[in-house]
Amino acid sequence: MDVRIDASWKQHLQPEFDKAYFANLVTFVKNAYATQTVYPPAKYIFNAFDLCPFDQVKVVILGQDPYHEPGQAHGLSFSVPEGIALPPSLQNIFKEIENDLGYAPMRHGNLERWAKQGVLLLNATLSVQAHQAGSHQNKGWEQFTDAVIAALSKEREHLVFLLWGSYAQRKGAVIDASKHLVLKSVHPSPLSAYRGFFGNHQFSQANQYLVQHGLSAIDWK
Repeated sequence: MDVRIDASWKQHLQPEFDKAYFANLVTFVKNAYATQTVYPPAKYIFNAFDLCPFDQVKVVILGQDPYHEPGQAHGLSFSVPEGIALPPSLQNIFKEIENDLGYAPMRHGNLERWAKQGVLLLNATLSVQAHQAGSHQNKGWEQFTDAVIAALSKEREHLVFLLWGSYAQRKGAVIDASKHLVLKSVHPSPLSAYRGFFGNHQFSQANQYLVQHGLSAIDWK
């Protein structure tokens, strides 16, 4: 498997890579890619980390599973490559950005432009079998991504964590809110967006916090 991850993450996460659960996870994932259709393509499993080095993270947006239909997943939570129809949750994220900041929605859903500015688009689970949501849960990915969040919380300061929905909020319980900004709301899915995602103004709040702490704002266009 051709897997890339930025060297800065290897430095901070090496203890995880050395644990037995991670060896078991690697075996499971390699077998899955060899025998099934799995998303994202293997080279994009760690795309979020590769585009956003550890020391450049400013904002973390936490998702759950990669998209599980053809062409959608490319290793960034909520993001899809150019040319792929916008999933409903991403449409709602763009609607709230327009409401909050006045930016017209982008015509495509590739969020690499955010990742390169310091937005870690992290899914709790980093692979999934085609057409089967949640199929790679409870295999070790969650333990690994818990360690990612814990390392960021402990070793960095003045980060913004956007926790949308109860799953993300439970996963973010480890975050030290005394030195980071933790913003919570319902999930942007059509099932819940009208119960508090729309109108949460979290994108402008994130930028205000970053600027207050001497960091450049994110261009959410």
